[in-house]
Amino acid sequence: MSDKETKGEDLKHEQEKEVIAPGGPTEEQNERPADQAGTSCNEEEHQEETGDAKARKEHSKHKKDKSTEKISALEEALEAMKDKHLRLQAEFDNFRKRTLREKSDLIKAGGETVLTSVLPIIDDFERALGTMQEVPDEDPSKIGFLLIYNKFRDFLKNNSVREIEATGQVFDVDRHFAVTTIPAPADELKGKIVDVIEKGYTLNDKVIRFAKVVIGE
Repeated sequence: MSDKETKGEDLKHEQEKEVIAPGGPTEEQNERPADQAGTSCNEEEHQEETGDAKARKEHSKHKKDKSTEKISALEEALEAMKDKHLRLQAEFDNFRKRTLREKSDLIKAGGETVLTSVLPIIDDFERALGTMQEVPDEDPSKIGFLLIYNKFRDFLKNNSVREIEATGQVFDVDRHFAVTTIPAPADELKGKIVDVIEKGYTLNDKVIRFAKVVIGE
C-alpha cells in the first residue's frame, strides 16, 4: 500500500473518532446515569420506609393514648359507682335504724298508754288502804284487797314502771310538779318536798307522770 493510501485511511479513522467523540457518550458517561438512578431509587425506598415507621409509631402512640383515656374513664365510672353504692348503703342503714327506732317508740308509746291508764287504779287502792288502817290484818276483805293491790304493783314493776322519790327530796323540775308551798316544819326541809299529793312514776327512766308535791319554805 502506498503512503498516500495509508494517510487517507488514517485521516478517515480520525474523522470517525471526531464524529463519535463530540456527540456520543463515553463508557463513563454511559455508566454514571445508571449509578445515579440506583442511588435515587435507594433514597426513595429509604424515605418511604422511614415514613412508614413514623406512621406506625404515631398510630401506636395514638392507640396507646386512646387506651389510657378509656382506662381513666372506666376508673372514674367505677369510683362513681362505688361512691353511689356506699351512699345507698348508708341511706338504707339509716332508714333501717330509723324504722326500728320508730317501731320501738310505737311499741313503747302503746305500752306507756296502757301503763299510764293503770296508775289511777293504784291511786284508788292506796286511798282505800288509808281508810282501812283500823281494820284488823286478819280481816278477809283486807287480805284480798292487799293481794290485788300487790299484784298491780308487781305488774307495774315488771313493766319497768318505778315510783319517783319525793318526800324529803330537793325539788326537781324535771321530776316534780309543785302544787303549793307551805312554811317548812324544820329548817332542813326548806326548799325541799314536805308532802306528796299524787305520786309520780317513770317508765324506763322516762317520766310518764310528774309527782305533785308541796314544797317547804
